[in-house]
Amino acid sequence: MSKAIVTDIEGTTTALSFVKDVLFPYARERLADFVRRHQHQPAVREQLHAVHSMLEQDLSIDDIVAQLLRWIDEDKKITPLKSLQGMIWEEGYRRGDFTGHLYEDAARKLKQWHGQGLRLYVFSSGSVQAQRLLFGHSDYGDLTHLFNGYFDTHIGGKREAEAYFKIAAEARLAPSEILFLSDIKEELDAARDAGFKTAWLVREAELTPHAAHHQVRSFDEIAV
Repeated sequence: MSKAIVTDIEGTTTALSFVKDVLFPYARERLADFVRRHQHQPAVREQLHAVHSMLEQDLSIDDIVAQLLRWIDEDKKITPLKSLQGMIWEEGYRRGDFTGHLYEDAARKLKQWHGQGLRLYVFSSGSVQAQRLLFGHSDYGDLTHLFNGYFDTHIGGKREAEAYFKIAAEARLAPSEILFLSDIKEELDAARDAGFKTAWLVREAELTPHAAHHQVRSFDEIAV
């Protein structure tokens, strides 16, 4: 039996449509105004400085906004962008503009696994702040107490084995004691390369015979 479970969010605990049709448009529509209003706040200024550093050029606030919007449209997993999106979503959650979607089976099994003493972690390309907000304002209430930790791209890319080695080290567990859940083969490949067990969530597409990872339709089919 595994001692810990690390779960992805998009397509795994949460419908892709919630992220793509609710969260992303919400942040895109408000990003320019948010950045201009809060550009002098330390947390926002830190992310704007990170954009400067990444592009290695001096940019106006309009240039930065334009670059951030391009990254959104290109679906780039850029850390400062993800951090700013998380700040915008925080306003939306707190205003009650939406709640964090979770599949019923995911919410139920996460509660069950926690009750059984399994340690639960999240690893998503969305910022840790965004992860906490989704689970803290979920359709099933505040579930943040279920998790022992949250990881985002600060620890590494989700398709890089090194990130999973680091997660195992943070959890102080052998990689073989950890089960990783995702809907993306390349992420599962990287986790397996690091020694993790894997389960491939295939919620809507057809199951693939002889798939590279064990495929399941829902959390109810996952053997821990």
